[in-house]
Amino acid sequence: MPLHKSAEKRLRQASRRNARNRARKKELKVLLKDMQKLIDANAQKSEVEAAYRSAVQKLDRLGVKRYIHANKASRKKAQLARIFNNYTKVD
Repeated sequence: MPLHKSAEKRLRQASRRNARNRARKKELKVLLKDMQKLIDANAQKSEVEAAYRSAVQKLDRLGVKRYIHANKASRKKAQLARIFNNYTKVD
């Protein structure tokens, strides 16, 4: 337990920031899993493309806002693009 007022405030701030960071990362995981589910279910190309675009958009935003490292965002985007392009070749 913090002994000083400033330490108590820092604890409150840290817990709020932690919750915010976890929520943003969870949103990203949900988008990535949704895209993978659509691919596994052989959904239409337009549905998969919409999921791909939303996932890439979220990755860009999280990378810029430093919720995740920019290189990680770039790497994930490349992986998604590879998966998406392979899926569209099959159709």
